[in-house]
Amino acid sequence: MSGADLIAAHGLDRIGLKGRLSADQPLSSVTWFRVGGPAELLFQPADVEDLALFLRHLPEAVPVLPIGLGSNLLVRDGGLEGVVVRLSARGFGAISVEGETMRVGAAVPDKRLAEAAAEAGLGGFAFYAGIPGGIGGALRMNAGAHGAETVEVVRELQAVTRKGEILRMPASDMGYSYRHSAAPHDMIFTEAVFAGEPRERERIRAEMDAVNEHREKAQPIREKTGGSTFKNPPGHSAWKLIDEAGCRGLQIGGARMSDMHCNFMINTGEASAEDLERLGETVRARVLDTSGISLEWEIKRLGRFATGAGIEPFLGAAGGAASKESASHG
Repeated sequence: MSGADLIAAHGLDRIGLKGRLSADQPLSSVTWFRVGGPAELLFQPADVEDLALFLRHLPEAVPVLPIGLGSNLLVRDGGLEGVVVRLSARGFGAISVEGETMRVGAAVPDKRLAEAAAEAGLGGFAFYAGIPGGIGGALRMNAGAHGAETVEVVRELQAVTRKGEILRMPASDMGYSYRHSAAPHDMIFTEAVFAGEPRERERIRAEMDAVNEHREKAQPIREKTGGSTFKNPPGHSAWKLIDEAGCRGLQIGGARMSDMHCNFMINTGEASAEDLERLGETVRARVLDTSGISLEWEIKRLGRFATGAGIEPFLGAAGGAASKESASHG
C-alpha cells in the first residue's frame, strides 16, 4: 500500500491533525548514514496531543516506528512499511529548568541538554556532549558514554502508547540495562524530567571540554556515520575485538570501518544500506572466528531489503564474504 492509499483508507486527512503527513517520504535525508528507502507515511506531529490523536485513529495493524535524529539508525534500501513518526524541534524541543531538575523534550539533541545543564550549573550531564543523538533515543536505549548512562539522571518520562494514551511513568519502570530499555518498541517518548546536582559551571565546562576533545581525536565525527556500531561485550571493548580481527579499514562497496575508530562504520559517499549491513555482518563473523565473541549491533537496522537482497547474520563466518564482495582492507 502506498502512503497516499494509507491516508485515504483510514481517513487520516480528515481527523483534524495539526502536524504534517507526507506519503512515500525518502528517509535517506534524515539519517546520518544518508542511506535508506522511503517510509510509506511520515508523520511529524505538532505536539503530544496531536500525536495521541493520530495514533487513536490509526488501526493497530499498521506498524508505527518513531525515529529521532537518525544518528544510530540504518534504514534498509527497501524502506519502511507503515508509519514513521518524527518529532519536530518546534513541538518537542523545549527545555525548562526547575531548580535541580530539567524538563526536556524528546527532540532535544543530547549535546543541547549538556549545554543547558551547564548553563544551569547542574552536574551529571557532561557525557551527553559527546553523544550524537537526541533525547528520545537516549531514553529508549539508555544512551551513555564515558562511564555514565541516562538511567543515572532521568527520573520521569512521558510517552504516548500505540493506542494513543498519554502516560507518565517513573524511570524505575523502564527496565533499563546496558544500552537497553524494556519499553514497548512502538511507545513514543515525548519528554522527560532529569535531575542533576549543583556544580560549579567552570568544572562542568571542563568536563564537557574533555568529552569533546576525546571525541574530536578518537571518532570520525565529520564522516557519514552512525556512531558506535556494536555494543561492548561484558569485559571487552568492541573496537579492540574488531581491530584484532583485522577489520580496521575493511571496506565493502561504499561502506568502510573507520581507520580512526574501527567500531564506526562510514558511508564513504556511495554506500547503500546493503553495503553497510553486509560490512557489519562480515565484521561480526570475523570477530566470532578470532575471539569466539558474538558482537551485538548497537545501531538499529530497520525496514525491508531491496528486492532480491538479503543478508544473513554473521555473514562470511565460513567463507570470507568480504573477499567475495571485492572488499578492500586499508
